[in-house]
Amino acid sequence: MAKLFGFSIEEKEEKSKSIVSPVPQTDEDGVDYYIQSGFYGQYVDIEGVYRTEFDLMRRYREMSLHPECDSAIEDVVNEALVSDLYDSPVEIELSNLNASDKLKQIIRDEFKSIKEMMDFDRKCHEIFRNWYVDGRLYYLKVIDVKNPQEGIQELRYIDPMKMKHVRQEIKTKGKNGDPIASRLTVNANLTNTELSYSDIEEYFIYSPTPNYPMGSLSGASKGSLKIAKDSIAYCTSGLVDRNKGSVLSYLHKAIKALNQLRMIEDSLVIYRLSRAPERRIFYIDVGNLPKVKAEQYLKEVMSRYRNKLVYDAQTGEVRDDRKFMSMLEDFWLPRREGGRGTEITTLPGGQNLGELADIEYFQKKLYRALGVPESRIAGGGDGFNLGRSSEILRDELKFSKFVARLRKRFAQMFNDILRTQLLLKNIVTPEDWTKMEDHIQYDFLYDNHFAELKEAELLQNRIGLLTQMEPYIGKYYSTEYVRKRILRQTDGEIIEIDLQIDDEISKGILPDPNAPVDEMGNPLPPEGAAPEGAPQEQPALGEVPMEPTAPEAPAIPAEPKGGKI
Repeated sequence: MAKLFGFSIEEKEEKSKSIVSPVPQTDEDGVDYYIQSGFYGQYVDIEGVYRTEFDLMRRYREMSLHPECDSAIEDVVNEALVSDLYDSPVEIELSNLNASDKLKQIIRDEFKSIKEMMDFDRKCHEIFRNWYVDGRLYYLKVIDVKNPQEGIQELRYIDPMKMKHVRQEIKTKGKNGDPIASRLTVNANLTNTELSYSDIEEYFIYSPTPNYPMGSLSGASKGSLKIAKDSIAYCTSGLVDRNKGSVLSYLHKAIKALNQLRMIEDSLVIYRLSRAPERRIFYIDVGNLPKVKAEQYLKEVMSRYRNKLVYDAQTGEVRDDRKFMSMLEDFWLPRREGGRGTEITTLPGGQNLGELADIEYFQKKLYRALGVPESRIAGGGDGFNLGRSSEILRDELKFSKFVARLRKRFAQMFNDILRTQLLLKNIVTPEDWTKMEDHIQYDFLYDNHFAELKEAELLQNRIGLLTQMEPYIGKYYSTEYVRKRILRQTDGEIIEIDLQIDDEISKGILPDPNAPVDEMGNPLPPEGAAPEGAPQEQPALGEVPMEPTAPEAPAIPAEPKGGKI
C-alpha cells in the first residue's frame, strides 16, 4: 500500500516554494484533507465519511427504481443527451482555440478515439444516467507501461461504491529537524520571509469488493489499493454537503418528497381496502337464553350462514369455501327479548374515495425537488405547450438552463481524459494545455423544441423592428448600428454574410443593388443596349427602309491541285 498504482504526469516547471498560503487548493468536490496521525504508521480516518457516501449511493439507486422518480430521471437524461441515427451526441468545438488547423484536427481525432474507447455513442444514455443518479463517475485510464507515448489504450468503468478520493497532508521537517505541525509555520530559526508549507498527496482508494474501505492505509489484507490521481478520470455532480464533506447526487433533494409520496400512497391503499366494502350487522334474537347458551346459539347461526359449501366442477368435490379477511368481517350482535327480533342492516362503505388531491400534491412536490417541470407528469395537466415562447411555462425555461449546467459539468470528464491523452502522446505540453483548456468546448446535440421556437420568434421580432426603422436608416441610424444592435450580428457574421452576398451577385442569383433602375424600380440595361420591350425605330416619311443585311455566306474552300478526290 505504500506505492501508488498507475501513472502520474508531472510538470517540468515546479511552482515556487516561496508562494505559500494557509488555505489549501480545493475543487469543492467534497474531498477533505486528512492528516497523518497515529504512533504506528499512517492512518486516514475516512470511515465515517465513506459510510455516509456508501449509504447515500444505495439510497439514490433505490430511489431511481421508483416509477415517478424514474420518469423524472429519464426526462433529464433525454434532454441532456440526444441519440441520433447519424450524428454523435457530443462533438468537440475548437472555433475559439487559437491554434493551427493541423493541431485542431489532431485534437478532433483524439476526442473521437476517446468516445470510441468509452463506446459513448452507444452507451451515452447509461453513462449519463449513472453519473446523474450516483453523483459521481470514475474511469480507469489503462496505458501500456512500456510505451506510454502511445496514449490511453482502454477506459474501464469503476463502480463509485468501490472508490474514494483522498487528499492527504504530508508532514515535512524544518531546517532544525523539528516537524511542522501546522500547514503554514514560521520557524524561529528562519527569517520572516522563509516559510515552510506541508505538501498534499492526492490519490484514490480502490476496494474490489463493494464494501466500506477501512481508514487504515495499511489494510492491504482487506484488498484496498492506492491508485494515482492521473490514472483515474472522475467527475462529480458539483453538489457538496458542506457540513459532512460528502458529494451529493441531484436526487438528494427529493429524498423527503419521495418518502412522503410513498407513505401517502400506502396509507391510501390501506384506507380504501378497509373502508371501501360494505359491511353487514346481524342482530340475532336470543330471547331469554342464559349468557352461555346465547353465545352458543349465536355461534351456530354464524356458522350456518358463513360456512358455504361449494361444488368444484373440476375435482367433483364439495368443499368449504371459508375466507378469513379480518378487515372485511361482518358484525354479529345478540339481541334480548323485547327487541325487534332478528334484523340485518348494512353499513355504507367509505366516502370520498376518489379524491387524489393529496397524491397529486406530493407528485408535484417530487418533480419540483428533482428540477423537472410539473407539466411533464405522466397524464397530468394539459401537457407541454409548444406554442409561442412567451406562452411557454417558466419551469421549462428553468429546466433548459438546468440541463445546460448538467452538460457543462459532465463535459469535465472529457476534458480530463483528453488532457491525459494529449500529454502522453506529447502533442501538447502541460503549459500549453493550461492555456488551451478554457477555449475547448463541447457541443451537445440539441432536441429541444423550445430553443427552436425561441430563436425563430426572436428573429421575427428583430425583422419587424428593422422594418419599422428602415425610413430612419441613414438619417438617425447607421447600417452598422442596425446590424449589430438590432439584428445582433457579430463582426464575424457580418464579414461572412457580406462575402456570401457578393458571391451570389456575381453568380447572378441576386440582383446587383448598385445597378441603375428606372422610375418603376426595374433594372436598366447596360449602356448601348436597347431596353427590353422598347419599340424599334421607324424610318422617316419618304425614306426607303434599309433592308437588313444578310449574313455573309461561308467561304468555299478551293479545290486541291490534284482535282477532286
